[in-house]
Order: sequence, then structure tokens, then C-alpha cells
Amino acid sequence: MTASLHVPVLLAEVLALLQPRRGQTLLDATVGTAGHALALLDAIGPEGRLIGIDRDPHALAIAAERLAARCREHGWPEPFPFLLVRGNFHRLDALLAAHGIATLHGALFDLGVSTLQLETPERGFSFRAEAPLDLRMDPDEPTTAADLVNTLSEAELAAILREYGEERHARAIAREIVARRPLRTTRELAEICARIYPTRERRGEAIHPATRTFMALRIAVNRELDALAPGVRAAIDRLVPGGRIAVIAYHSLEDRLVKEEFRYLAGGCRCPRHLPACVCGAVARIRILTPKPVRPTPLEIAANPRARSARLRAAERLATT
Repeated sequence: MTASLHVPVLLAEVLALLQPRRGQTLLDATVGTAGHALALLDAIGPEGRLIGIDRDPHALAIAAERLAARCREHGWPEPFPFLLVRGNFHRLDALLAAHGIATLHGALFDLGVSTLQLETPERGFSFRAEAPLDLRMDPDEPTTAADLVNTLSEAELAAILREYGEERHARAIAREIVARRPLRTTRELAEICARIYPTRERRGEAIHPATRTFMALRIAVNRELDALAPGVRAAIDRLVPGGRIAVIAYHSLEDRLVKEEFRYLAGGCRCPRHLPACVCGAVARIRILTPKPVRPTPLEIAANPRARSARLRAAERLATT
């Protein structure tokens, strides 16, 4: 087992909002190395069932080992009450249906990259070590970050950096990438980003100049935003009345998508304002539990700096009419 395990962000807040109880069926749609899943498993007991989904086979292997060890610690009999599935929550309906999971009492999505991925240099998620420019959460996917930076046009690269990374120097970084390619390693790309940022900005920035570029490419490689709304909606569809969903996002684009999806499913109309009546079919299916996102405390951020940008939103499934 690796020593670098994901520290669960906002764990106490997630448990307070999901309110997991003994005998329930819960979903961890981004199980990773089971940071949150261990606490969920403790709560549901041997009578419950925990379904964990992840794209990363290395993370799933670690999660299986940790969850089984926890079950043995409790003295629970086999088969243990968890099921781990490799896949993308974009296909959540199909993944759950394939294993006969019809309803859920709770669901958790912890978005973004894990500590395991960041601290495995050959995966290319960190720009602080020399490594292949990969950034794939699922190592079997065909497209890497190197493929994008070496084949897309300057305009296409700039659009990715601007839209997904909110990078204000997107055009200049894209221009330099095209001028210096082929790029093969994380360090080559990080050096380009550092060179583009003026010295005065580098001194005033709390984050490395390459942070937004790497985040943008990671989102593009893994098509993370495309999967988010369908995955959240599919989980809510399977919640029993009173069942709850919690989503932890780490940047504004993810958080905005979750906020908008929750608002629509809570009955918010999506029709253009000029229409005299609603035609989008908005019906309240959930009750939003977090009017504003829950943020980590200064104490948690001090203990786990990667929690600093986390935003937690939660909702409860209403009874159907």
C-alpha cells in the first residue's frame, strides 16, 4: 500500500449533511483511495452497502485493500458490504444497473485530482517533478496532455486554458507552447508558464504560474466537466425520498455547474426571461441544503493545504408526487 493516501476534505461536514445510517446503500462516485469511503462504511455497518466508483485502477486497488482491512477490524463477516467499480460517473446509470443497484440513500462526489495521482510522478499530474506529460485519470484512455499540446492549434489551446483554467495569460502561453513544441514533459510545460508570467506577478501569486494551465489540460484530457451534470443528475434520480447528495468542487467552473444543476432540480426555471411562461419543465425534485457552499475551516486548511479551494454543496431528494 502506498504511503501517500488522500486526506478526505470536509469529512465532518460531509457526514453531517449526508447523515449516513446503518443499513443504508451509499454511493461514493469518486472513491479514490477510500478517504471518505471509510467513514461512510463505518456508518452503514455490515447490513449496508457501499458502492465506490473510480476511473483509476491503482486507486481502486488501494481502496479495496483499505476497505477490506476496516471490515476485518470491525469483525464483519464476508462478503464485505462494499462494491468497487471501475468506470466514469458519466455512465453512472449503466454502472449501477449492471450491478443491480436501483436506489440509493446517499451519494458523494469529491471532484478533482487525488493525492495519489499528484504524488505518482509518472502520471504527470504534478509540475514539480520531471515526468511524462500525461494527466490521464484512466491510464487506458487514448489521449494524453502531450497529445493536446502538440497537436491543437494556438487558438484551440488558448481556449482550453482560458475556459477551463481561467488563465489570464492563455494566449501568450499557447503561443509559446506552439513555438516550442514538441513538448514531452511536465517540466518543459511548467517552465513555459513560469517564463510567461511577469516577475511581479510571480511574487504576488499564491500559486505556481503553471497551476491553471495544468488544471485546464487535466480537465480537457479527462472531459471532467462533460461528466459532471449527467453524473449528478443520475445519482439524484436514484435517491430515495429523503436521500441526500453531497458534491465537493475545487474550482469555480465545477462549483458553478453543481450550483446550476441543483437550482434547476430544485425547481428553478431555465427558460429565457422574455418567455411569458415556463416551457423547460422545471419541477422541484430536491431541496437545497446549502444555500451557500460550505468551505473548510482555517484549521483544516493549515493541516491540509489542498483543501483551501474546496466548496461543498448538498441537497435532499423530495418525495415524488
